[in-house]
Amino acid sequence: MPLSSPREDGSLPFIDHLRQESARFRAVLAEADAGAQVPTCPDWHTDDLLWHLTEVQWFWGEIVEQRITHRTALAAVEAAKPERPAERAALLELFDRASHRLAQQLSDTPPETELWMWADDHSAAYIARRQAHEALIHRIDAELTAGADRAPVDCRLAADGVDEALRIMRGFEPEPGFSATPTGPAVTIALVDGFHTWTVTPVRVTGTDADGDTWDVQRFLVLDGPAEAAAEVCGVAGDLDAWLWDRPVIGEITRTGDEQALAQVDAVVGNAID
Repeated sequence: MPLSSPREDGSLPFIDHLRQESARFRAVLAEADAGAQVPTCPDWHTDDLLWHLTEVQWFWGEIVEQRITHRTALAAVEAAKPERPAERAALLELFDRASHRLAQQLSDTPPETELWMWADDHSAAYIARRQAHEALIHRIDAELTAGADRAPVDCRLAADGVDEALRIMRGFEPEPGFSATPTGPAVTIALVDGFHTWTVTPVRVTGTDADGDTWDVQRFLVLDGPAEAAAEVCGVAGDLDAWLWDRPVIGEITRTGDEQALAQVDAVVGNAID
């Protein structure tokens, strides 16, 4: 797999990845049949997938450009969102504008800039990271929809994607008002091409957040490194990243150890994430 070169501060060039993955996504869908079903999102067809990433990238471009820092401004952002074009050509044009603006605004914004974000990290740097991974996963969706060959996945980006999927998209950090009850023993997740491991414990999270929303979800408690575990899931970064997003893998993911422990991991991974 190809390798990306870390920046001087050790971070990955997420904005470059955002541009590259978005360009591949666009190129594949531009040639896809409009009526093709998205295998990984069965309720969508080609243009639904194209519109989804268009509106996601438009939304975050607006957050960055307007320097929005508080959720009270989100209603105005949503109200300003352009209508979905009916024609493919117009939809592609809107995607081009939204994608270019997002990457350019992130390039022009200091990474430490505080911005609104649903995750705990409210920096422009995290928005760049999140959007690079969003584009990567939907690029895979586009290739599956069009029946196109899977382009190589940068292994450093994918390894970071495994970390983000485990810690943020499927992870849980203990906080007041919530309880986390283990549903199974610890399991090791290991990269064979990144020489990194995580130890995850599946938990059922219940509680009520600050907005009054009630939670009853399955998540992981995550620790870096190996620990005493009942089972292990092992594979290359690109496959583990795809697996954690419930996307098809190219190679083989090896699963060893207690089957019940692995089943509880599958129960967490089986929950859909947008």
